[in-house]
Amino acid sequence: MGNKNNVTEFILHGLTQDKTIAKVCFSLFLVFYAAIILGNLFIIITIKTSEQLNSPMYFFLSYLSVVDISYSTVTAPKLIYDLLVEKKTISFVGCIAQLFAGHFFGCTEIFLLTVMAYDRCVAICKPLHYTSTVNKHVCGWLVAASWVGGFVHSVVQTLLTIQLPFCGPNEIDHYFCDVHPLLQLACTDTYIIGVSVAANSGVISLSCFVVLVVSYAVILVSLRTRSSEGRLKALYTCTSHITVVVLFFGPCIFIYMRPSTTFSADKMVSVFYTVVTPMLNPLIYTLRNEEVKNAMKRLWSRKV
Repeated sequence: MGNKNNVTEFILHGLTQDKTIAKVCFSLFLVFYAAIILGNLFIIITIKTSEQLNSPMYFFLSYLSVVDISYSTVTAPKLIYDLLVEKKTISFVGCIAQLFAGHFFGCTEIFLLTVMAYDRCVAICKPLHYTSTVNKHVCGWLVAASWVGGFVHSVVQTLLTIQLPFCGPNEIDHYFCDVHPLLQLACTDTYIIGVSVAANSGVISLSCFVVLVVSYAVILVSLRTRSSEGRLKALYTCTSHITVVVLFFGPCIFIYMRPSTTFSADKMVSVFYTVVTPMLNPLIYTLRNEEVKNAMKRLWSRKV
């Protein structure tokens, strides 16, 4: 494959071409992004400063908030800015960097959600062995493995894409740079690379999703022997996790577990896992968790 590249920048079509809708979206996504930053920062500060929130579940939750901030920052600021400008461009290097960062933080979040499901499974099904099984050392290794796994996945996706020749056109029918839209612009047959990309993303998404489903199925089965109070508390925690999993994995599986084709719905589906889910995560984990709400109240009262 000759790596002939005549493209130095890409033109993004953005989320919408309608100026009135673009102005509404600008205000909406600006509020969303502010909520993502403030909500997740508040969770991180609350967990780090509260002595009551020192269990592995909150350790993982704090890192999930870090990833949510990073993941949304890859696409949201550019999306918000482009809603107000006529010509939406991104350099070739910037496009590849955005692709790399998006897959890095996105895949890291997938692994973290899987780790959190494992943590809940051990805590509920094997409570007597929980502190010895999921100790600080193990938690550190699990988080590190999530970051490394996301990095390896992203490197593979980026290397598969960057070797392609781009000789024009250079218009991407999306609001950020991703693998599938770029494969559509390559001046060569991308079938093999498209299959490789789908296999890489699809295997990770599907395998982690299966692990999540099995973990929560085991949890639900084990709850039959618990008291009504213990069952209710465990269900509240698991419901929060399952809600986040569905909101994040559903769109990801729709986008990445298919050949290199693009659909008109891709933009709106992508908004879900790049903006909406990172914004909802703090609300989902706080509104259904009394320990986090109480810790936030104590932190707020101390600040006041």
